[in-house]
Amino acid sequence: MGDGVDNVVVTKGLTRRFGDFVAVDHLDLAIRTGSVFGLLGRNGAGKTTTIKMLITLLKPSEGEGSVAGYDIRSQASQVRRVIGYVPQLISADGSLTARENLLVFAHLYQIPRKQRKERIARALDFMGLEKSANQLVREFSGGMVRRLEIAQSMLHRPAVLFLDEPTIGLDPAARRGVWDELRALIASEGTTLVLTTHDMEEARELCNDIVIMHLGRIVAKGSPDELAASIGPESTLDDAFIAYTGEGSESEGGLRNVASTRRTAGRLG
Repeated sequence: MGDGVDNVVVTKGLTRRFGDFVAVDHLDLAIRTGSVFGLLGRNGAGKTTTIKMLITLLKPSEGEGSVAGYDIRSQASQVRRVIGYVPQLISADGSLTARENLLVFAHLYQIPRKQRKERIARALDFMGLEKSANQLVREFSGGMVRRLEIAQSMLHRPAVLFLDEPTIGLDPAARRGVWDELRALIASEGTTLVLTTHDMEEARELCNDIVIMHLGRIVAKGSPDELAASIGPESTLDDAFIAYTGEGSESEGGLRNVASTRRTAGRLG
């Protein structure tokens, strides 16, 4: 994960303070183009704050960063044009249909009118939602809601897709369905994924590179296998997570349950 032209996200000394509290402490990242990069750590480790700085929702207190060659401080509008973002909290409107939600996002992303219909149809088909396109989102299962949110974030074909707890609140079957869609997305579009997760199975299944954060700092980095091996020959990624952070993981599913779980996770960071 060294610096170089093949890195789509780079940070040097990236820091965020809230008063005297240091949420992210001199973070150095180099995320390879076309990879799936995982940010792991306990609640409060600084993962969500890091993502919010990279997508320009929070200004760094110190340090620098770039996404797809654009500076997150001085070129925020350019950064926003080349990224997608799926937050912990539900971003789909339950009172609208799936198609209507996508149309709203097409307007937000300023997709040319002539391209909207084709892009929306393709997104619905790609995420397996074409048969539910005219159904109200409040009637969707948790997995369907998450797939719709990913479709929304991909309408403008971003270079980097940021996912904050992409499968939080989903049952195992829905979780695996989202994983399959994300793998297909990488294969089809070559999009770089940056995700936070507490689910070690998810990290093993999806991520090429991982950093483990603790108290705002990187305490370990490598592939899932490298991190497991760093603890011992028979160790797992779960063991590595516990060893580096002192804590384990969690997970559980419909629109109301997903929203509740994500709200709790969002408050804790």
